[in-house]
Amino acid sequence: MIKLYLLLGGNLGNKQQVFAEARTRLEEQVGIISAQSAIYETEPWGFESEDLFWNQALELKTTLSPEGVLKQTQLIELELGRIRKEKQYDSRIIDIDILFFGDQIIKTANLTVPHPRIQERKFALVPLYEIAADFIHPIFRKSLRELLDECPDQLKVRPIDIS
Repeated sequence: MIKLYLLLGGNLGNKQQVFAEARTRLEEQVGIISAQSAIYETEPWGFESEDLFWNQALELKTTLSPEGVLKQTQLIELELGRIRKEKQYDSRIIDIDILFFGDQIIKTANLTVPHPRIQERKFALVPLYEIAADFIHPIFRKSLRELLDECPDQLKVRPIDIS
């Protein structure tokens, strides 16, 4: 089994229900969720929207290949109502990003791991740091704390209570 880190994100629909369903389907189709961060409310990154995002980092243990994980996460997004648009940055019901796949470095036509812009995004670094503080980025050879300290992103990222 390999440990992978995913990021859930979305700013449309019933976010609490969509995130719960995404976690259930990930456990059924990808692997065991071994850790999960709080849910964070975040401002949109790369575009304007009145709808704030929710983000949550997950640690899973899987036997799937990186391509297998990508296939399953894209299928889950589709099943939950994700509509891919031409614009890369836009409002969406759900987004499931592969942040890290063990300490592997992967670059194919369909998949780049580690996520190529994680070091620029507090909405990914903050929840990930919560569950994997000691993780070292395999390309930059820096801890998540160092990446967070150096992150130029000034957008607000705050934990929310959904209980």
